[in-house]
Amino acid sequence: MTKVLVLGSTGNIGWPLVQRLQADRVVDVVAGVHAHVPEAMQALGVATVPFNFLDPTTFDAALAGVDKLFFVRPPQLADPVHDMLPFLTAVQAHALQQVVFVSLQGVEKNPMVPHRKIEQMILDLALPHTFLRPSFFMQNLITSHGTDLRERHDLFIPAGNAKTSFIDCDDIAAAAQVVLKEPQYLGQALTLTGAEALSYAQVATLMTAGLGTPITYSKPGLWRFRQTMRKRGLPKDFVNVMVMLYVITRLGNAKTTTDTLPRLLHRPPHSFAEFVQTSVVPFFNAPH
Repeated sequence: MTKVLVLGSTGNIGWPLVQRLQADRVVDVVAGVHAHVPEAMQALGVATVPFNFLDPTTFDAALAGVDKLFFVRPPQLADPVHDMLPFLTAVQAHALQQVVFVSLQGVEKNPMVPHRKIEQMILDLALPHTFLRPSFFMQNLITSHGTDLRERHDLFIPAGNAKTSFIDCDDIAAAAQVVLKEPQYLGQALTLTGAEALSYAQVATLMTAGLGTPITYSKPGLWRFRQTMRKRGLPKDFVNVMVMLYVITRLGNAKTTTDTLPRLLHRPPHSFAEFVQTSVVPFFNAPH
């Protein structure tokens, strides 16, 4: 039986992937957990192991007996040489069969983002790998930008009039399950997107229709956005990466769509309207 270690196991991609792998009879999944084990994970009976990218003492125990690894870069870790290389070196020592890393659409054309540097480290260490390069997560709108959406009914996002081929994190998890099981994806970099590119004005319109509440798109400039995020107490490196990603969006590099996801999953990607009903409505109406 193949043993898969999932890091970021409580996140928007990791948790749906853990659920999928736990239900898979030919996979033995273990979830790396930074702090406490969530009740839902306990209820599912998932095996867990303590893990922290910044604590090398957790590496060997987490990697013991593991055949394959799935991981996402934690957003707050913006210095890959310091934050990721020690762990990836440990992965090399354990001679895993495959490392699946969630990177970023268009990363091959942008040497500045942390994802590109992590990809290069994986290549330099000659780790057998599959890179998933998804477009902008739909879920970011209710996590990174959730406060503005719920409290101000506004999308405070510096994307200008550019379009984005949003993807549902559940679709990324489904794609990860496929590439972890099928060896033909070793050595590949797969760009995953939704079926259509939308402007944030169109996103606001779809949210308005689904929520029955007017949602605006205030379209701040990059500098105003950065100042506002820093005043809210977000770490500088985290904010800088966000700004960098929106620069990419404004340049038109986030609008490309591919047919990779339907080829992997044999179904269409989830639409943004579906995401509004399954995720935005519950988030918007939840007590807070």
